[in-house]
Amino acid sequence: MDYFDEFVLREPSIRIQRHIPLDKYTTLRVGGSADYFAEPASEKELSALLTAVKEAGVPVLLMGNGSNLLVRDGGFRGLVIRLGKAFSRIEPWAHGLKAQAGALLSALASEAANASLTGLEFAQGIPGTVGGGVYMNAGAYGGELGKCIESVTVLDRGTVLDVPGGDMHFGYRHSRAMEENWIVLGARFRLEKGEKEQIDAAMRDFAARRKEKQPLNYPSAGSFFKRPEGHFAGALIEKAGLKGKQVGGAQVSEKHAGFLINAGGASAADFLALMKLVQDTVQKESGVFLEPEVRIVGNDP
Repeated sequence: MDYFDEFVLREPSIRIQRHIPLDKYTTLRVGGSADYFAEPASEKELSALLTAVKEAGVPVLLMGNGSNLLVRDGGFRGLVIRLGKAFSRIEPWAHGLKAQAGALLSALASEAANASLTGLEFAQGIPGTVGGGVYMNAGAYGGELGKCIESVTVLDRGTVLDVPGGDMHFGYRHSRAMEENWIVLGARFRLEKGEKEQIDAAMRDFAARRKEKQPLNYPSAGSFFKRPEGHFAGALIEKAGLKGKQVGGAQVSEKHAGFLINAGGASAADFLALMKLVQDTVQKESGVFLEPEVRIVGNDP
């Protein structure tokens, strides 16, 4: 009997699955299997799982919608905890909305629009969750989550903390949660009252721009690389002549060079090889190193 068999006997309500393929849980549609996989139904269950892996010395990976995640083909040797529907509640509060970590950013933006609250229109098409979005300070079209966050609820080594937004060290694709290895449980968003027609119009405009410029019909992780200071990653990649470049099933999008897409049957190794090819070529052509925005985890086969 291994450690998780014993854990399940102690905590029979918590279901832990074994050898679960992670490709269906990431928007890139690649990745090997997790040794163990759980979707807790409450913060109590989440805390119990985190205590268990700490006692056992088992690696743990938290994920939401898997939209900014590349799992290697060998999978993850440990426990993957997915914060899903049980952590997706969105509610009003005095100055805007509060949302749990598993809530989709698109759902949060829609809730804000329905309540005639402005400030989250840019998030309408971001495929991630509140937890991942806060963790990396997700943004688009000049907007960032950090600009409208009043406070963040985090789990810090078993202790729940409410951290003011001003203390979260938000920067470009960065937050204090990264620095402290905090688990984001939810956030409060301070929003302003607006005109619903204008909010809806802005969201339609962002959606139309995404449809026109982004390869939405292919699996991807959104912008694969961070924006280098003074440059745009997509422009540098296109200038280097890499639009349409393909390694296996992974391809630099012909529609937007900042996107690496799964053109069909791609492996994580294909994406990693294409990433390195793009990095090396762009650095040779322009002297700029492209840092991945996508989080890369797991083991090689």
